[in-house]
Amino acid sequence: MSAPAPRVLIVEDHPGLAELLTEELSEQHCKVRNTASAEDALPLLKSFRPDLVVSDLRLPGMDGIELLRTVQTLPSPPGFLIITAFGTVNQAVAALKAGADEFLTKPLDLEHFVHVVNRILETRALRREVAGLRKRAPDDSFHGMIGAHKSMRRLFQQIERIAPTEGPVLVLGESGSGKELVASALHALSPRREKPFFAVNCAGIPETLMESEFFGHVEGAFTGAGSGREGIFQAANEGTLFLDEIAEMPLALQSKLLRVLQEGKIRRVGSNHEEDASPRIIAATHNNLETAVQEGRFREDLFYRLETYTLRIPPLREREDDIERLAHRFLSDFNQRMGKTIRGFNAAALDQLRSHSYPGNVRELQNAIERAVTFCDGPRIQPAHLPARIRTRAAPPAGAQPEEICFPSPPVPLTDLETRYIQHVLEYTDGNKKKAADLLGITRKTLYNKVSKS
Repeated sequence: MSAPAPRVLIVEDHPGLAELLTEELSEQHCKVRNTASAEDALPLLKSFRPDLVVSDLRLPGMDGIELLRTVQTLPSPPGFLIITAFGTVNQAVAALKAGADEFLTKPLDLEHFVHVVNRILETRALRREVAGLRKRAPDDSFHGMIGAHKSMRRLFQQIERIAPTEGPVLVLGESGSGKELVASALHALSPRREKPFFAVNCAGIPETLMESEFFGHVEGAFTGAGSGREGIFQAANEGTLFLDEIAEMPLALQSKLLRVLQEGKIRRVGSNHEEDASPRIIAATHNNLETAVQEGRFREDLFYRLETYTLRIPPLREREDDIERLAHRFLSDFNQRMGKTIRGFNAAALDQLRSHSYPGNVRELQNAIERAVTFCDGPRIQPAHLPARIRTRAAPPAGAQPEEICFPSPPVPLTDLETRYIQHVLEYTDGNKKKAADLLGITRKTLYNKVSKS
């Protein structure tokens, strides 16, 4: 379903200029109403509900600044563009402080005027889009995870069903896909939610220290063990223990982990007696554990015990619809952290974000938005603010055939071919001249000239 045409209210007491602006904006597929005074404009604010008000500064009766201040009191004020033949710097500053989006002086450059109107309307549309995403956040967000794709909704349902149980859980997903968030959600929804939650990366602990870290040790168990200490399994007793990169755990410790799962018992390094330890184990890996079992790197009995409940996190590239949701959420987060007020992304930046394959998944997208917010000083993030790996489109797969380009036969004049291609691009963009000009790599003025000559 196409978006409704934007509504523009023109408040201008010069009939000729009002008619000219009405015609120009109507050609831009806007719904336009015009009136000669601010007093006549007031009822139209409720009945016509414009997305943008274009007002002369000097009007009979109430002037443009007074109208602007009235507009700003509305629950959802429209954009506001002031035009005047008597513009001064002080007037422009006063208008912008009062809430105007832009201030233009007469005589108007019509192409620039249309550009400013489109920019204000796009910015307002982005604000509504972000506001809509925020309103939908309770539906799209699940314990810190964001996803409206059917695969993510299915994952959320599986988490809700598995969380109240006591068995171990195996979480499978690529690096950066959010495995710890899944583990945290399982804990938060479980009867153990008031007990400790520990997250440990097995790949981050040296093998020589791993047994002591997990199971603890008694005094004098090894050189430097001046006093005894409990391990992670006991610290997480009755709570939840998340073991990330479980495939990196040595075989000797895998057998001890299996004993914890089966009997709820641990033995500290250097000790001769067993102690109770019954954390719920949630293990995660980005590796193929079945392959690790076949290669003798992972115990088969431990694998079957862990896969009692298995959750698979879909990679970001398989849920393209969630990329924009995540990007806006990260933008909001980093705006707050960095004290910025970036309103959104321009169309080209969003297109490049959607086109990237994200080998680093959600974490890669989050890092990309953090970088973009850092370097963006304008109202919207542009492609130049994104990392180079996202700006560079992926090469076609090996063996893929390039798209065939058909040329007319017999040959036609070059200008005729150019006209046909411009028409093709305009059809592709549904008549949006701004997008068409961007795709063609030319200015909108050049595009207008070429279209008018065709």
